[in-house]
Amino acid sequence: MTIARVMAAKASTTIHTASPDMIVQDVVHILAERRFGAVPVVEGGRVVGIISERDVIYCAAREGGAALARPVREVMTADPITITPGATVLDTLALMTRKRVRHLPVVDQGALAGFVSIGDLVKYRLDAVEAEAEAMRTYIQTG
Repeated sequence: MTIARVMAAKASTTIHTASPDMIVQDVVHILAERRFGAVPVVEGGRVVGIISERDVIYCAAREGGAALARPVREVMTADPITITPGATVLDTLALMTRKRVRHLPVVDQGALAGFVSIGDLVKYRLDAVEAEAEAMRTYIQTG
């Protein structure tokens, strides 16, 4: 099972992004409206960072409401860990656990190809396990 298959199974293929020059307030609106935990930050077609709920909260804890007026480039996590569409789901889950991240940009030949969350991967894995269990039940009942 690859990340490409997870992305193909997602209900929406739209990738919402932020630019480094946006203000944090605008990203907060995207996160809240879409119920996202993070969005990739893209500049010149390349992923340059991720801005997450955690990034916003940590900045707000330091600076209060003034954090919302900051440019994304000052708040985002720069140089994020990325994966390729060919990465396996299990390897990606292990990487996310090891690095303590919940979202990863999927990059193909330098360009953003997708964005996956740990929730996407767990859902995909549970669906696969359920399909395997159903196949076994059917096999046993007809065998």
